Amino acid sequence: MTHTNFTIFHPAVFVLLGIPGWEAYHIWLSIPLCLMYITAIVGNSILIVVIITERNLHEPMYFFLSMLAITDILLSTTTVPKALAIFWLHAHDIAFDACVTQVFFVHVMFVGESAILLAMAFDRFVAICVPLHYTAVLTWRVVGRIGLAIVTRSFCIIFPVIFLLKRLPFCRTNIVPHSYCEHIGVARLACADITINIWYGFSVPIVMVIVDVILIAVSYSLILRTVFRLPSQDARHKALSTCGSHLCVILMFYVPSFFTLLTHRFGHNIPRHVHILLANLYVVVPPMLNPIVYGVKTKQIREGVTHRFFDIRTWCCASPLG
Repeated sequence: MTHTNFTIFHPAVFVLLGIPGWEAYHIWLSIPLCLMYITAIVGNSILIVVIITERNLHEPMYFFLSMLAITDILLSTTTVPKALAIFWLHAHDIAFDACVTQVFFVHVMFVGESAILLAMAFDRFVAICVPLHYTAVLTWRVVGRIGLAIVTRSFCIIFPVIFLLKRLPFCRTNIVPHSYCEHIGVARLACADITINIWYGFSVPIVMVIVDVILIAVSYSLILRTVFRLPSQDARHKALSTCGSHLCVILMFYVPSFFTLLTHRFGHNIPRHVHILLANLYVVVPPMLNPIVYGVKTKQIREGVTHRFFDIRTWCCASPLG
């Protein structure tokens, strides 16, 4: 009787191809990708600084918004610099451990951002449906525990992915037809059964995100019911305007993420380069747009940005070099 014995072998490096079939367009694709990345980093950094420095923004809603901005920075920084290195410098190699680390952070940021959006929906629910109890319900101790729960949940859900990848023997090829490492794409290179990877990789994070979506939908259905019961039109308009930016961010996160996931899982007739292009846009477009949406739609943030800008301008004019 013969026994099949797989020795766990990890290649020293994986080779990321970028966007296969579109190599001739890598330079041209890198220009808008770089501009969007810079916009995302600058926009979210300004948002964080304004929230920290402006006292009137020291509220639970803006604490969760700062967590969202940090998550967006980490998500785009985990993937875009390596993609730009591939497009500009032909730096296709990535170490095995670095690849696994990239997988971990990409998925942690995805699950974490979903949980942050749920926390923000809960904040709006309390503020609109039970405004008199807002400060009693969302104390800073409760807000801190919610933040810790978001980080802990995201870590615990994705941490097993590291072991699911490290247990696999890679004895076929080390070429990854993508611009960054993602769980199932790397697992498919293994010469062993990856059923557990597929089931865990798709089911557990997606179930958690679907639960978040359901709870967000319930929160906003209760919010809308409360809003439309308000006596005056001005009160209704004010309540809806406070939720408008959050709803825009929710749609910008969930619509492309579910579209990307479903096309990756079931869209077998869609060319591979389209999948990869969508995946690259997903990690940079929402992080770029989130601070813009909140900056345009939230009066307090607009005023905070203006205040910081004039402080800097005054300091520059008052300095000896000015």
